[in-house]
Amino acid sequence: MDMKNTLIEALEIKEVELTPDRVVMAMPVGPKTRQPYGMLHGGASVALAETAASIGTALNIDLNTHFAAGLEINANHVKAKKDGVVTAIAVPFHKGKTTMVWEIKIVDESEQLICISRCTVAVGKKR
Repeated sequence: MDMKNTLIEALEIKEVELTPDRVVMAMPVGPKTRQPYGMLHGGASVALAETAASIGTALNIDLNTHFAAGLEINANHVKAKKDGVVTAIAVPFHKGKTTMVWEIKIVDESEQLICISRCTVAVGKKR
């Protein structure tokens, strides 16, 4: 997938592991991803989580005939992070023909939970 000129590129999200049953992506915590109080912005965590879930869905479908698009996401931000790197680990709960549901844990370098998220991704037919 081409990540040029996307939010993924802007937030410097990098692929670590990509399989149909596990997607791992990393994102630096810095000026682009902090809120005004100096902590990781919850929206940046959500963007990382949805990116991992959407790419995971894309790995499970035929992209010549179908597309993946985020349908619903929730996130609980459980620990603050001021710098370093956070890593999203996404695994599927459900892989259906029209939707997929993913659990995404975002952790720090010490495997401490920063955010827990669930994302439903729609699978649509290209026209």
